[in-house]
Amino acid sequence: MEPQRQTAGSHNELARRFASVRALSEALVAPLSDADATVQSMDDASPAKWHLAHTTWFFETFVLRDHIAAYQLHDPRFPFLFNSYYEAEGRRHARGRRGMVTRPTLDEVLAYRAAVNDALLTAIDDLPDAAIELVTLGCHHEEQHQELLVTDLLHLMSENPLEPAVWPAAPKVPVAMPAPIGWIESDERVVEVGHDGQGFAFDCEGPRHRALVPAHAIADRTVTNGEWQRFIADGGYRDARLWLSDGWGWVQREGVVAPLYWQERDGVWTRFGLDGRRAVDPAAPVTHVSFYEADAYATWAGARLPTEFEWEAAAQGHQAGAGNQMDAAGPVEPRPAADGPAFFGDVWEWTGSAYRPYPGFRAVEGAVGEYNGKFMNGQFVLRGGSCATPRGHARACYRNFFYPHQRWQFTGVRLAKDL
Repeated sequence: MEPQRQTAGSHNELARRFASVRALSEALVAPLSDADATVQSMDDASPAKWHLAHTTWFFETFVLRDHIAAYQLHDPRFPFLFNSYYEAEGRRHARGRRGMVTRPTLDEVLAYRAAVNDALLTAIDDLPDAAIELVTLGCHHEEQHQELLVTDLLHLMSENPLEPAVWPAAPKVPVAMPAPIGWIESDERVVEVGHDGQGFAFDCEGPRHRALVPAHAIADRTVTNGEWQRFIADGGYRDARLWLSDGWGWVQREGVVAPLYWQERDGVWTRFGLDGRRAVDPAAPVTHVSFYEADAYATWAGARLPTEFEWEAAAQGHQAGAGNQMDAAGPVEPRPAADGPAFFGDVWEWTGSAYRPYPGFRAVEGAVGEYNGKFMNGQFVLRGGSCATPRGHARACYRNFFYPHQRWQFTGVRLAKDL
């Protein structure tokens, strides 16, 4: 994007956004003990305390350290602890060992956040445009970590034998099952995809370019828990013919028989969520399924997964800020869809597209150029945002990406088929 000259008004607006984003992160950890915020439940997940500190390190390093001449680091030991993957920033603590950082404590990390907040807000009116752009990037980066914090916390609590609820939730009100899946048909055509240059986007969302999509139909909603239960009952997890070879190996090796967090007892399926263990809602979108599971289900259903360009073309006319997304700290969970097509919220939707650079992609100069481009191999694109995505963060061109076996995020399935 072309840098735009910043005004006092735009600085004030960015300061308000910065404060709001930072406050939500702290609200998300308010119910947690120091132990809750420190433990790491698996290598893919990070402790809540680490998310709080890493996002602070991002602002301290790339804004304050690099653009405020007199700034002194809050603690010179913290860059080693809270750098994630930026090789240009030197050595860092091993990802799988983040749960061993029992100190600094949660209170000390919150004090670190407060100090960096104060320093940045004090300096914001005098920051050069390049630094202002990094503050904007840092806010979007922290929103990504808010979603990761929530989903990592869910995985952590699922490992606790007491299965504690983080947030209380209102009693569930039964709703009618959604209508059968409808199909949105499209002729073969050339579509414009990728970020159009208006507003913020991550580097991997561009450049905007043309793509050919074949004649196809895309489902008007995602697959529900009830539909997934029929897949299970029909032997979907036991039929090798439905699965990619790597997926079948994963199912056999890991003993997978249902979505993550599901349990079956006496013929009744339950799921664990941030509001504790509850009965599976058959009308709600299925979630916590891997790419392998999504692909196998699509084969079983006589369909396929959409390409990311089919998905984006269908979603372009829908409001990205609509749907079930995260507005405040509290339990997050996919909810039964309202009437009419919905492309944003509830669950990230697997596509059949590999996460690769668009034609003409170039990583930006400097350490922040490591943000997305270095991960463009071996992963698949997801679209649409989830119930744990902060509202306003997603857009039609937004590209999320995970490895095909991963399913601790709120990941679900929308079908497509050829015409």
